[in-house]
Amino acid sequence: MKDVTSREDVELLVRSFYTKVRKNDTLGYIFDDIIKIDWEHHIPILVDFWETMLLDTDSYKRNAMAEHFKVNQKIKLEPLHFSTWLTLFDQTVDELFSGQKAKLAKKRAHSIGQIMLLKMQQINKTDNQ
Repeated sequence: MKDVTSREDVELLVRSFYTKVRKNDTLGYIFDDIIKIDWEHHIPILVDFWETMLLDTDSYKRNAMAEHFKVNQKIKLEPLHFSTWLTLFDQTVDELFSGQKAKLAKKRAHSIGQIMLLKMQQINKTDNQ
């Protein structure tokens, strides 16, 4: 298997991963039923994000945390959502790629996931008080 080396590789990773997410009972309904995401619009944004994270480009110009706060207002994001997301992400990376960038993808996903989960838990706790 080859490593992630191009935007095309990142797009393969993102599209393959979100195909799994959409089929997953824990996550799919959030994207398709609750936030009703326009996938053809959103996939290039996700590719920009991961291209920036893995290939050191400056493609992504948005605030990923702010976008997840918006989702969290519609459905409280819980530890199960994040652990499921990370499991599917790791599986997808391992099925498609091998190498330093593949390892970096998983490492960055876990770091980002931990930070997002912590922030969502803080917000959800504040909302419940």
